[in-house]
Amino acid sequence: MNFTLPKAAPLALVATLAAGPMVALAPVAALAVPVGGYGDLVEEVSPAVVFIEVTAKVEPAHFKGMPGMPGMPGFGAPEGNMPPKQGLGSGFIISADGQIVTNAHVVDGAETVTVKLADGRSFDATVVGSDRATDIALLKIEADVDLPAVQFGDSDTMRAGDEVVAVGNPFGLGGTVTSGIISATSRNINAGPFDDFIQTDAAINRGNSGGPLFNNAGEVIGVNTAIISPGGGSVGIGFAVPSQLVQDIVADLGDDGKVTRGWLGVQIAPMSEEVANVLGYDAPKGAVVEGVADDSPAEKAGLEEGDIILSFAGQPILELRDLTRAVALTDPEATAAVTVFRKGAEVTLDVTIGTMAKQDA
Repeated sequence: MNFTLPKAAPLALVATLAAGPMVALAPVAALAVPVGGYGDLVEEVSPAVVFIEVTAKVEPAHFKGMPGMPGMPGFGAPEGNMPPKQGLGSGFIISADGQIVTNAHVVDGAETVTVKLADGRSFDATVVGSDRATDIALLKIEADVDLPAVQFGDSDTMRAGDEVVAVGNPFGLGGTVTSGIISATSRNINAGPFDDFIQTDAAINRGNSGGPLFNNAGEVIGVNTAIISPGGGSVGIGFAVPSQLVQDIVADLGDDGKVTRGWLGVQIAPMSEEVANVLGYDAPKGAVVEGVADDSPAEKAGLEEGDIILSFAGQPILELRDLTRAVALTDPEATAAVTVFRKGAEVTLDVTIGTMAKQDA
């Protein structure tokens, strides 16, 4: 099986994944499929869904040659005359002044980014910032009028079985609507440390990347990002970054174009079944500290090798990604209470969080 970032066919990319105001969802009764279908909802939100065209520089291929020989430009177009690669994606406007959310992989390496609105207007876009770790990017376009925008909903309230609607630009066809349900929440596809995807069976294909996943109130509860696809097309297994995470990333990018993450300074591993049995737990939980970095926030707070981190800032730590995400989303210099199991007893320590070093990947 392949994890596919559903960019458009011209790029044919297959790879493994590495704000507006928050609005509460309507009551559960309002989440049923609207009488007569989704026509009214689609008419309301479609003007804020955009199609993104990207040109990026192509690095010339090189022939490695025999051992000891320097590399040589690959066969084909001469170096310096390589045609730019082109790709398509989707996105959505979150503010009347032209802020747009899409996937980081849609605009990765872009030399030019063009945004096309559903009404045919076209704008040159600036990449305000992007975050590869969560695959979220923020763009900006300038218009002389207020632009249509959509609002974020609360992804934390969504459940498996709730209906959703995806709008995007699959295979460059233009505005396309698909519907389905949430198949699972908090899905880990081993794409990176912040895996917490919404899984949906709404058809998502290449070109849908960066497009919105709506609830039945017309609020964005996810950003379509990846699919599992043996052949490159939709087989009903798509993934979206949940809106609660997206809003945090977008707000951070909007400040200075980059994401600042908290840092604790520990190496962690999952609890084994054997240790869980010895401790009397029904199942493994927490994060086992295997190492503490010198002069790190963890060392200064007194965390030790062998500690089992059970909660961070009041949030229970059931698996490793719970801790990774909780620490990363904590502001540097903030103080958080960390509860650990140590030598048969629970101990609570106050940790002043540091700043994670910038990572290129």
